[in-house]
Amino acid sequence: MELVIKKFEDLSLFELYEIAKARQNVFIVEQNCAYQDLDDYDKRAIHVFFCESGKVLAYLRVLDKNTKFSEVSIGRIITTERGKGLGAKIVQEGLKVAKSVYNAEMVLVGAQLYAKGFYEKQGFLKCSDVYLEDGIEHIYMRRKF
Repeated sequence: MELVIKKFEDLSLFELYEIAKARQNVFIVEQNCAYQDLDDYDKRAIHVFFCESGKVLAYLRVLDKNTKFSEVSIGRIITTERGKGLGAKIVQEGLKVAKSVYNAEMVLVGAQLYAKGFYEKQGFLKCSDVYLEDGIEHIYMRRKF
């Protein structure tokens, strides 16, 4: 398994395709949620993912402050191989990128409500009321360094 950390413009076409495919499988197909996954934030993100034999196993993107939010944020967090601890591993790698590249003192995530416990285990604390995004309950959570 290889860890890959790249800016948008450094992704190969194959990597971009595999990222898009993995995100669509999880966010659109599995969750039966029609929404615009690919957005202009991808162009400004640092993409962090584990891959093996060209397949994306876990992924997230890191955005600098004042890109989508006033704080550094991580988002589009997925794993395609469940039950192997890859979710926690990819979040930890994303946090390292947020700290080393953007000198983040705090990181924000818009978490699906059902995943609140997962993010709490990663050191995140709830910082908002529940809100609906694309028909799915979410909360904002923050993690300090």
